[in-house]
Amino acid sequence: MPCIDGKTYLDRIDGLQSDVRIDGSKITGKISQHPAFKGAMKSQAKLYDMQYEKACTNILTYRSPSSGQKVGATYLEPKTKRDLAKRRKAVQLWARQNAGMMGRSPDYMNTVVMTFAACADLFADERCSRNMRRFYEYCRENDISLTHTFIQPQVNRSSLYFENPSDAIAARMIAENDRGIVIHGARLLATQGGMTDEILVFPTGAFHFDDAYAYAFSIPSNTPGLKFLCRESFNDRENVFDHPLSARFEEIDSIVIFDHVTVPWDRVFLHGNTEVASKLYTESGFMPQQVHQVTAKNIVKTEFVLGVLQSLIDAINIEEYQHIQEKVAEVILGLETLKALLTASEVHASIDQWGTMTPDRHPLMAAMNLYPRIYPRFVEIMQLIGASGLVSIPTEKDFQSESGADIRNYLQSSDRDGYEKVKLFRLAWDLSLSAFAGRQTLYERFFFGDPIRLASALYRDYDRTEFVRQVSDFLKRKE
Repeated sequence: MPCIDGKTYLDRIDGLQSDVRIDGSKITGKISQHPAFKGAMKSQAKLYDMQYEKACTNILTYRSPSSGQKVGATYLEPKTKRDLAKRRKAVQLWARQNAGMMGRSPDYMNTVVMTFAACADLFADERCSRNMRRFYEYCRENDISLTHTFIQPQVNRSSLYFENPSDAIAARMIAENDRGIVIHGARLLATQGGMTDEILVFPTGAFHFDDAYAYAFSIPSNTPGLKFLCRESFNDRENVFDHPLSARFEEIDSIVIFDHVTVPWDRVFLHGNTEVASKLYTESGFMPQQVHQVTAKNIVKTEFVLGVLQSLIDAINIEEYQHIQEKVAEVILGLETLKALLTASEVHASIDQWGTMTPDRHPLMAAMNLYPRIYPRFVEIMQLIGASGLVSIPTEKDFQSESGADIRNYLQSSDRDGYEKVKLFRLAWDLSLSAFAGRQTLYERFFFGDPIRLASALYRDYDRTEFVRQVSDFLKRKE
């Protein structure tokens, strides 16, 4: 099957009838029609539909090396810098459809699967390596959608805490048998849990101490014993006037319960090998390829933030004030820095040990450290510029009531009537003050983990030897 369209995606997920629970109840019927999932799944379906649009297909697809069919461009293993550019263009074309608000659009996990398949020999087991390559081809040829979970439940974050294997909370391997490995326990934080074909699971830090956590696999979302326990939805209305972002792009996050789940051997990529687990993220192209995709998305998201800010400024005519100009200049600096870092990563890309054209990791590590710091500031700037206008925002029903004419009149701005002004300010509110906005801000703060640890990783990874040598040589100079 070549790349799919939106209807195929929706029908496929509806047909799984996965065990997804929200607000204390198990979802029955079509998940794509459930209020908590409807907006995001419709938006995701649009991404798949774009693969068939004449103006998009050359960017969003390429010819499969095995079938010759058109498949998703973000499955492309880059062999040249031109391939990297093609991947970036595809990521950003999709991101502009959702203003960069869907952090788990299909291209994210497509990139992850591609990366690990490219370095499949790293898994150090012939069967596991073969499984990883076959799974990548299966995903690519069938346009499989994926969620994932990398995080353990926050029971006790002390460095001295170890779980009792007989009463484990974090998901672990509890057995191996003729059918596969058996996983029991919980994992966080599966964004889009329940609205994808499969879930991909890779090891977390606990594998350093216990090989029962050193596992990697993918299974269908409707696998027996697999449950998705979703947080409450931040899309409490489907009205896109009142909630222009959350009504469309609210990606539900979920706790994943593995209740004695058997993972078939042909879906196991790693089991019990802590040495391999410790190399997966450092010796593969995972980090640079993933951050390349994320940074491309974040550029689009920042462009959208900048556009909303300028629209607010135009609406209430405050451009003349220097403190406004200074605030917007901060966003411009952030945007241009991200663009420069992404460009640098592509210009200085090189072939890695697995034969994959890999972006330069150093500018990407800088981008990875930068965005968790600047995005919350962007939100603050929007709050400061929008001020009370972000509070005085009637709903669409108010405009349809007997007070509608008064609202249009009294809430007008310098360049638009009250309806259009409120429509804009509700967008800014949904980007900076709503529950959806709060989740987006927290999401960007911790997208790659603890910002302090990220800074430490950058410190350790960045080679400063040459700079120290230059200083030493300078101090030795006599003239």
